[in-house]
Amino acid sequence: MKKLLDYIVSCIYLIYFGLVLCIFHVAQAIAFNLLGRPAHKKVVDWMNASIAYGWYLTGSTISFRQLTDLPTDRPIIFVANHQSMFDISPIIWFLRRHTPTFVSKVELAYGIPGVSYNLRKSGAALIDRKDPKQAIVEIARLGKLIQQENLSAMIFPEGTRSASGQMRPFVTGGVATLLKRAPAALVVPIAIRGTGHFNPKGLFPLRSFSKMSWRVLPGIEPNGRPADEVVKLAQEAIVAELSKLH
Repeated sequence: MKKLLDYIVSCIYLIYFGLVLCIFHVAQAIAFNLLGRPAHKKVVDWMNASIAYGWYLTGSTISFRQLTDLPTDRPIIFVANHQSMFDISPIIWFLRRHTPTFVSKVELAYGIPGVSYNLRKSGAALIDRKDPKQAIVEIARLGKLIQQENLSAMIFPEGTRSASGQMRPFVTGGVATLLKRAPAALVVPIAIRGTGHFNPKGLFPLRSFSKMSWRVLPGIEPNGRPADEVVKLAQEAIVAELSKLH
């Protein structure tokens, strides 16, 4: 019975999801070309709010808590575990004040209404995993951007999704490159729980009545520490948060 319900609510949500992406794709293009980047950002924020709150159509819940005050006068590097494509929308919406700009694989920059347009126009670091030199250049460009404009970068150091919830070791390179170009940045871990359960195998079926949560943890001051130490501290903080019972 639960499996049948999953198929039904997945159909409902995915129709809704597709409409959101298509409608906001058009809205983004209009906003960006006629009104500029600030208007485009507001459209993207609301697109991601619509995606996230739409999960209530599946009976699922989202909980986003910020366990620390975040600065607005310096860049931030958000570091999170990665379970699903659905990790992203609440980060964009709830942290919109900090304009999180993502490190993403270049393949996502084309073919997905709404999402691909935003990646191309937002300044995201679009990396080719087969070309390490290109990836470093792109991430360095993003680091320079957040340093100059006091924005934030969002990176998933596992490098790929882990729907099972078992975290892979964090890779240091991306964070190290960001810190090199944005030495004033605060590194802030985010612990994500439940999105892999909600979205275990592609988009269909989703699991109804999933509980998903995001916890923004206290920041880590680099203070001249080696990047691998900073990344290790971030991973340990996320593991500790995920080990708690909720």
